[in-house]
Amino acid sequence: MSAITQTSILEGRSGTFARLSDFFWRNPKILLFLMLAPPLLWLGIIYLGSLFALLLQSFFSIDEFSGLINYEFTLDTYRQLLIPSNFDIILRTVVMAALVTLASAVIAFPIAYYAARYARGKWKALFYLGVMLPLWSSYLVKVYAWKLILAKEGIFTWFLAKLHLTWLLDAWLSLPVVGGNSLSISYTGTFIVFVYVWMPFMILPIQAALERVPGNLIEASADLGGNPAQTFRHVLFPLALPGIIAGSIFTFSLTLGDYIIPQIIGSSRLFIGQAVYAQQGTAGNIPLAAAFTVVPIVIMGFYLWMAKKQGAFDAL
Repeated sequence: MSAITQTSILEGRSGTFARLSDFFWRNPKILLFLMLAPPLLWLGIIYLGSLFALLLQSFFSIDEFSGLINYEFTLDTYRQLLIPSNFDIILRTVVMAALVTLASAVIAFPIAYYAARYARGKWKALFYLGVMLPLWSSYLVKVYAWKLILAKEGIFTWFLAKLHLTWLLDAWLSLPVVGGNSLSISYTGTFIVFVYVWMPFMILPIQAALERVPGNLIEASADLGGNPAQTFRHVLFPLALPGIIAGSIFTFSLTLGDYIIPQIIGSSRLFIGQAVYAQQGTAGNIPLAAAFTVVPIVIMGFYLWMAKKQGAFDAL
């Protein structure tokens, strides 16, 4: 018996790597710490450190005479956000983000409902392929493709001309806020491209939430005399709401911070992303650019807090 016991115990291995392996095997917490330390340091120094530096810059100001940064703590830069020209930029961006989020939810819900309740087998695979395929192409390629589609000489105008509906497009473009010379340089075009680009980020969370809804609840609602509208309002929509909110986190935040789409497709009126780019680049007003950047961070912080209370992260 003693011989068996002695042979079953492994002898200490020689060599540096062998001793290290034995040490980490006996101390798994140290191994876990060493594996997590590099990414956590990267997150803490590069990401959180840059955010802190950005926040710190927003409390400085620009000297009006020299154009140099005045490194004294002040709230004057944040007061500049409240002047009409800057506040219009913030309001314009928030309204666009809200409209894009609302339109994305309305369009995405029936698509996600069909995928969750009816698509099976190869049809569900085709659904995922159709939703994910736009994400595999270049972001800039998609934006410039839409610029060509929405241009005055583009395929959309040609299609309306074939249907003799160019008068409808001209009437829409003549409207004071949403119109312009063409769809490619109007708020309407910006809205359309935003909805197209961020749509997959809304469809997938809603589809995941709808798949969690038991089918017998919908059948029970019909058995109790509920029509489709009542079933949607009292059964389906409340259970799918966390998925809708989860999708809105993506669409709302991505629209708030994007500057490429308004830069390529849109009017000369700025959004927050364009204002940040202009202030830190052309104008050289880094404190004001930092203050503009803090705005979507604060908005999304409050939005995420509200979404967490609604259980949105359960559908991610």
